[in-house]
Amino acid sequence: MTFGEQPAYLRVAGDLRKKIADGSLPPHTRLPSQARIREEYGVSDTVALEARKVLMAEGLVEGRSGSGTYVRERPVPRRIARSGYRPVSGATPFRQEQAEAHTRGTWESSSEQVEAGVCVAERLGIASGDRVMCTRYVFREAGEAMMLSTSWEPLAVTGRTPVMLPEEGPLGGMGVVERMRAIDVIVDNVTEEVGARPGLAEELHSLGGVPGHVVLVVQRTYYASGRPVETADVVIPADRYRVAYHLPVK
Repeated sequence: MTFGEQPAYLRVAGDLRKKIADGSLPPHTRLPSQARIREEYGVSDTVALEARKVLMAEGLVEGRSGSGTYVRERPVPRRIARSGYRPVSGATPFRQEQAEAHTRGTWESSSEQVEAGVCVAERLGIASGDRVMCTRYVFREAGEAMMLSTSWEPLAVTGRTPVMLPEEGPLGGMGVVERMRAIDVIVDNVTEEVGARPGLAEELHSLGGVPGHVVLVVQRTYYASGRPVETADVVIPADRYRVAYHLPVK
């Protein structure tokens, strides 16, 4: 086989990827062995191994101990609908993260006071080392972990108030907008930046992914009169979900 200028391992990986996509290698099928790839494509063992590594890094195949490498079943992506700032009374954290009214789910959370790192401090407009309330969430739909979120709120805003703990007190679990309003902080703007990166080991463990999987990261910040009052990183598995925005036209 003639490979031209593209590295041989990428051409082999590309051909195997195409077979996976068109169903020639359906889910749960064992990937051709390294010896078979070497023979079929006329390449070295090193090229065959690197091609398999590419497919594993892309999440298309998975290794099974003592059995070989198999084509993974590709999930049909589901939508996570977002619409930015929604001053709706009674917005729970799960509803805060999803705009669609029919969405139902559960979440687990834990909060602790920590010192703001450099990046978080910059996003909140405070000094590095200032105290913040850090809350970590795992969101589930039908029992499946679908989304993680870590939020930070400056204790200069919420400290020693009834809403200092996002999931406790009279407005526990009601979302940023409602909680801030209760202490006369009126949220009037929100920004979201969406990026992608390889998932961290602990994130993929929580989300049921495998090493190398890509996650979407929504970096969200709520503002009150230009002052950041909450910032969060929302982590979503990119192979299972698509983020859809509903932006009203004024």
